[in-house]
Amino acid sequence: MRRGITATALVAALALAATACGSDDDSSNGTSKSSGELSGTVTWWDTSTAGSEDKVFKKIAEGFEKEHPKVDVKYVNVPFGDAQNKFKNAAQSGSGAPDVIRSEVAWTPEFADLGYLAPLDGTPALQKADDFLKQAAASTKYKDKTYAVPQVIDSMGIFYNKKIFKDAGVQVPKTVDELKTASKKIKDKTGKTGLYLRGDDAYWFLSFLYGEGGDMVDASNESVTIDNPAGVKAMKVVKDLVDSGAAKTDATDGWENMQASFKDGKVAMMINGPWAVADTYTGKEFKDKANLGVAPVPAGSAAQGAPQGGHNLAVYAGSKNLDASYAFVDYMTSVKTQAQVTKELNLLPTRTSAYAQESVVDNEIVGFFKPVVESAVERPWIPETGSLFAPLVTEYTKVLTGQTSPEKAVKTTGDSYRKLLKGWK
Repeated sequence: MRRGITATALVAALALAATACGSDDDSSNGTSKSSGELSGTVTWWDTSTAGSEDKVFKKIAEGFEKEHPKVDVKYVNVPFGDAQNKFKNAAQSGSGAPDVIRSEVAWTPEFADLGYLAPLDGTPALQKADDFLKQAAASTKYKDKTYAVPQVIDSMGIFYNKKIFKDAGVQVPKTVDELKTASKKIKDKTGKTGLYLRGDDAYWFLSFLYGEGGDMVDASNESVTIDNPAGVKAMKVVKDLVDSGAAKTDATDGWENMQASFKDGKVAMMINGPWAVADTYTGKEFKDKANLGVAPVPAGSAAQGAPQGGHNLAVYAGSKNLDASYAFVDYMTSVKTQAQVTKELNLLPTRTSAYAQESVVDNEIVGFFKPVVESAVERPWIPETGSLFAPLVTEYTKVLTGQTSPEKAVKTTGDSYRKLLKGWK
């Protein structure tokens, strides 16, 4: 799942020589090429949610071992917020990197640019490439080569508590203005806060930025756009939601606080994606799953938009067991596996043919998020995309907590972007 974009430091390009070093995991050796039978160890770093998603993915990975008895899948759940830098550090040193990593879509071009990923074109990892959704496949390519295989795709919507809405006599808001009106009525009628707005992760800001017609950068013209008037307006919108009492926020532990507030019925709404459904259902408010409603993120003054997200599976270039790693990636992204993931976790498949599977066709969450994904706004698939969030989240949090103005926040962010993106306007 996505618990937020990691706030990585701005890093210079690292030497590619490190990729020549194999994993220091001796157990990764052992693919038997003489017999054609796969063997040895495949270490997989999974970044899904511990306590819910990880159990499902670990079980699915064990299914690969049953098909290939001589392969041992070493499953490691790595916290999402740590995984990006942890993988880069391991790959750079040539010590401790996994054979396969579950990469957030924005990390893939960065890892590929650094030389840490094995190209997958023509390998067993990339089967029936034309079957993948165009939006999902876009993030796997870098300089005309494919460096990952799409595992899940997602976007964001408003999750709402149907009982609270009924008690307050409000309808699902379609615009930010309607969101404010509904939140006031919810407060007046029930004493509860309307929206939890995550304040420690700028990924949750993107829907508001797109809603005002803005974006972080324009990659096609190599220009920074976060400090355009639309960026200022978007910052003003989120600040007003908090200042007016329509939303509550926290500067730290945003994911935990958001989920707890929503699951316990302390807030009526939150912005989230399909990765949060499994955990949300564990809350006391949603023992009856029918109490959970999902709707598009309310539109801003210019548009309705939400970011395209998701995860890919990539193979470390220094893996000592490439053959088994390729086979594992193929297994984990097959139609059968994707349908199982949808059935158990409500996550959206990346293969077109998977949407014909019964467990996918009948899934209410997929039914909502599929059209949202199709209209979601793609982030720029450039190596620096993951690093764009570090300066933005700092200023976003400052705005929400009253430490800076919207104008200063976007200017500071824009200045940081231009230092990162050499030569950009």
